[in-house]
Amino acid sequence: MLRKQAQEDPELFLEHHPAPCTIDEIQYAPLLLSYLKIRIDARRDQPGQFLLTGSQQFSLMQGVTESLAGRVAVLDLLPLSMEEQPEFPLSSLAAADRWIRGAFPELIARPELDLGLWYSSYVQTYLERDVRALRQVGDLGEYQRFLEMAAARNAQLMDLTALSRDLGLSVNTIKAWIRVLEASFQVHLLYPYFRNQGKRLVKTPKFYFNETGLLCYLLGLRDAAHTLQGPAAGGVMEAAVWGEIFKAFSNAGEQPRAYFWRTTRGEEIDFVIEWKGRLLPIEVKLTKTPGSALARPLEDFCDLFPSESPEGVVVCWVERPVTLSRRCRAIPFRELPSILQ
Repeated sequence: MLRKQAQEDPELFLEHHPAPCTIDEIQYAPLLLSYLKIRIDARRDQPGQFLLTGSQQFSLMQGVTESLAGRVAVLDLLPLSMEEQPEFPLSSLAAADRWIRGAFPELIARPELDLGLWYSSYVQTYLERDVRALRQVGDLGEYQRFLEMAAARNAQLMDLTALSRDLGLSVNTIKAWIRVLEASFQVHLLYPYFRNQGKRLVKTPKFYFNETGLLCYLLGLRDAAHTLQGPAAGGVMEAAVWGEIFKAFSNAGEQPRAYFWRTTRGEEIDFVIEWKGRLLPIEVKLTKTPGSALARPLEDFCDLFPSESPEGVVVCWVERPVTLSRRCRAIPFRELPSILQ
């Protein structure tokens, strides 16, 4: 009844629900936004009149940018960060269990839930509710296969041509579907670091899922030991580190300023974070015994940017921080939040 009134008679709806008011799932009544603008403009000296929430980010943002530009602050609510969860385990096996479970609040609060059923329902809801509304997606079966193929390419350079060939779809279709994943915070494209910002955007990005639980579900990973020993292990750990970086920026109200680094000699650093005027290179390794060789690319990066990059970090399974070289150290995975402050 309320939804119908909001859709058919927004003015009457707002008369019955004056500020302060919380309106949930605003994307289902986009006509309200124009009427909200009028009421907000009439009392611009009173911030916080309306709290709008929505589960379809791309639909909501379109209406907000059209009607409420300059009148709204947008906060993205992501799955829980490590700091928002119970103490993160030290062992790699226990950590892999946490990655498989993921960080959605309901899964953390209710450990008895069946993960396969929960993620199956999540994917189906996402496909049917969000993706079906987008013109670029005609066949939901093809789109679900695309999700699985995309998961198999997590932490790799994004090869649109190969993905297009494997799925039998056009490159433009793949591009459109990746934009859907980006807009709904399922994935992030990580570009290489260059001084020249324009040069970053024309280079091939890497492709990361933001949430390890969904990634593991799409990869068919249900067991911690299999997750750590299988071919996707390194990529899952990188995705876990990336997820924490992404949440750290988002929870601070900022857009992620993170990249990867690769030289013509083939040296690579998984993440370079541009944070508070500094550059922090981070390498991710599935090891408990990191050696000084792991520090070499990080040292090279610090040599190139001596004033901005005083140290490099290897995130791995050491039990406590270990010095690897003059400017590089290894830290336990569970201490990752401490370097993102």
